[in-house]
Amino acid sequence: MIYYVEDSEGIRNLVIYTLTATGYEARGFAEAAAFWRGMEEQLPEMILLDIMLPDESGVQLLEKLRDDPRTVGIPVIMITARGEEEDKVESFEIGADDYVTKPFGMMELLARVKAVLRRCRSEKALPGLTVGGISMDRERHTVQANGRNVYLTFREFELLRFLMEHEGRAFDRDKLLDAVWGVDYVGGARTVDMHIQTLRKKLGPCANQIETIYGLGYKIGGGED
Repeated sequence: MIYYVEDSEGIRNLVIYTLTATGYEARGFAEAAAFWRGMEEQLPEMILLDIMLPDESGVQLLEKLRDDPRTVGIPVIMITARGEEEDKVESFEIGADDYVTKPFGMMELLARVKAVLRRCRSEKALPGLTVGGISMDRERHTVQANGRNVYLTFREFELLRFLMEHEGRAFDRDKLLDAVWGVDYVGGARTVDMHIQTLRKKLGPCANQIETIYGLGYKIGGGED
């Protein structure tokens, strides 16, 4: 099931029709209040969010989704007529999986939906990760350090996940930005350094698992660079 929150009836109906015609179950909502009622009835596999809504904005909805353990792992694509860079940066920082700017073609939207769903499904099929004293459950979005629960933001979790999935490999900051924040992200390499710093604080005695490779970037665990 895919949910689409969009106050324009014409656009909403066209997207829902296209999704259902290509084999997806889809349901549209004109406002945030109706969307939250739908979430109580059934949790979807993906959510498409317009930013400009009459009650709560799409960004506010995204923040609530990422703060709720039940919905933190649901992929979200932002769909909006606003193409300003600050909107994209804010959405990606909060935890959007992709961003589509109006006007868009239905084939482009379908391709993005398929790509995000394929990536998320493959991640759920993988077993948990363990590096040293750090363990991660990708489906439940939980992390433990020496058996102690560690509470991470969405982007901290994604950064740690990427490093753990590539244990022993060193990555420069630009590669980490592309992999975790997306190629459209306009922030600088300092973003990676700040998130590594907060990750280390939260991991406590396991912080030394994340190594700084001077002149390059970071890696986690042993193995060859």
